[in-house]
Amino acid sequence: MRVKGGTVTHARRKKVLNRAKGYFGSKHALFKTANEQVLHSLHYSYVSRRKIKSDYRKLWIVRINAACRNYDINYSTLMHGLKVSGININRKMLSEMAITDEKGFASLVEKAKAALVK
Repeated sequence: MRVKGGTVTHARRKKVLNRAKGYFGSKHALFKTANEQVLHSLHYSYVSRRKIKSDYRKLWIVRINAACRNYDINYSTLMHGLKVSGININRKMLSEMAITDEKGFASLVEKAKAALVK
């Protein structure tokens, strides 16, 4: 008697082809190429979920640096001054302050400069 993997195999292949909808060429129609592409796509999305965190950090740093230069100080000096003065604020919030609350950001810059002079 032969084994017929009908329903299970069909369901597995259908799941892969459903995930591959919209892919170019045979990648959305043929199981083997679709499966290969779906596995690659899953890997890309896994990597990107981690990479987005570093991308945002880079963006925040660029924004902070641009705002710092209006007050004649650069990013690394500001961060060192904040650390020395005991101000513990993360880059995301510092970036938001630089955009929305210029007076608050200016006061932080002044405190950082004062801590570096001592």
